[in-house]
Amino acid sequence: MLEDLKGKRVLITGSSIGIGAAVAREMGRLGARIAVHGHTSILAAQKVVEDIENEKGFAALVSGDVAEAESAAHIVEDAVSALGGLDILINNAGSMIRRLSNEDFDNALYDQVFDLNVRSVYTVTKAALPHLKSAGGGAIVNSGSIAGRSGGAGGSSIYSAAKAAVHSISRNMAREFAPYKIRVNTVAPGFIDTAFHAETSEEKRQAALEAIALGRLGTVEDCVGAYVFLSSETMSGYITGQIIDVNGGQMTP
Repeated sequence: MLEDLKGKRVLITGSSIGIGAAVAREMGRLGARIAVHGHTSILAAQKVVEDIENEKGFAALVSGDVAEAESAAHIVEDAVSALGGLDILINNAGSMIRRLSNEDFDNALYDQVFDLNVRSVYTVTKAALPHLKSAGGGAIVNSGSIAGRSGGAGGSSIYSAAKAAVHSISRNMAREFAPYKIRVNTVAPGFIDTAFHAETSEEKRQAALEAIALGRLGTVEDCVGAYVFLSSETMSGYITGQIIDVNGGQMTP
């Protein structure tokens, strides 16, 4: 049922490491043409490209800062040029940057977090939209978070608010883009054991583990299927405006 992904032209922002890299590799394995995006981890992004090519797939490296509107537009144009168009956009770039209590709120951090996690969804999507329309429709999958559902753990208030905004933006885009046959959905991962949690304390890790019904922390591979599913017209052609939670039962909204 995933044959429809063969030849699809896919841009995945933030695909040098973590969930984005795993999704890029799997989509490449399924025959999609992938624009792998990196900014601070260019060497890692190039490794993802090489991995896809080694499996006889097609991949191209694009770079730039999605937090800056002009750069975001260039990323899309470079991807379109390399792929020959665009069918699927996965807005995955994002980061908490650092933890900060509400009491110590900092305007500069707020701008950084919202530019990277929220503004980028708007600017990358705006640049991609004409190409998705030209393709006759397609799919947009945004990366949300369990934090956008729950409010997040201590020190993650700004990030949690940003991801909640992504959830809301996705629902709104789903309605607006439906006439163009463009579906928009969100994947909201729970505690996924990646570099994102490199500085998470053992106490917080243990607390998360105890809250997960399946009894283990998530992996990037656990998330891949949701992105592939939402990208496939055959699999999810009547699904739009939804948040797909991938958290092992850590939270059941």
